[in-house]
Amino acid sequence: MTGSLMPLAKIAPSPFLYVRHGQTDWNLEGRMQGGQDIPLNDTGRNQARRNGMVMKDLLSDLNMASDEFTFVCSPMIRARETMELLRKELGLDPECYQVDERLREITFGEVEGLTVPEMKIKRPEVIENRRNDKWGYVHPGGESYKMVSERINDWMSEQSEPMIIVAHGVVMRVLRGLLCGYAPAEIPDLETPQDQFLLWRDGAEAWV
Repeated sequence: MTGSLMPLAKIAPSPFLYVRHGQTDWNLEGRMQGGQDIPLNDTGRNQARRNGMVMKDLLSDLNMASDEFTFVCSPMIRARETMELLRKELGLDPECYQVDERLREITFGEVEGLTVPEMKIKRPEVIENRRNDKWGYVHPGGESYKMVSERINDWMSEQSEPMIIVAHGVVMRVLRGLLCGYAPAEIPDLETPQDQFLLWRDGAEAWV
């Protein structure tokens, strides 16, 4: 359940569209992907194209042109592939967009590449610590949700123009928390679909 809108919501650009990258093989296998630079699979490429086609219609419904938006992306390959496929569907130069390092995905450190069942065998202490405090737990050699939230807050505080963002699942969760006032314990469990995108407009979020 959301709380009241947070201070960041009062200054965030409106509208902005947030697209999570398409599926990768590691997503499909349930592996801790994090900072590993894994490319899209065929399903992920189709999801990116779908989001571009739907976005084209949405921009028309909003009476806005694509050149009214800043396009900004995580530096990771799965996000960049998604952005370039999306821009193609919008009839734009695929490679003409900004990249911001702060939009990279959370780093899971030493457990990247493992599935949860594998972690239960190889790193049971990580499973237990995540269960106790998924928001604040700093993965060994990596980050916590709280740390990601701090860098995303800094990034969004600098933005003023309508944007189309392509980034990651954890980044999407913490951004929604910063805007909508979700409790920290709720944020790690927020949905992050890859075959839809988020519309933030006039202080409210909606899936498209």
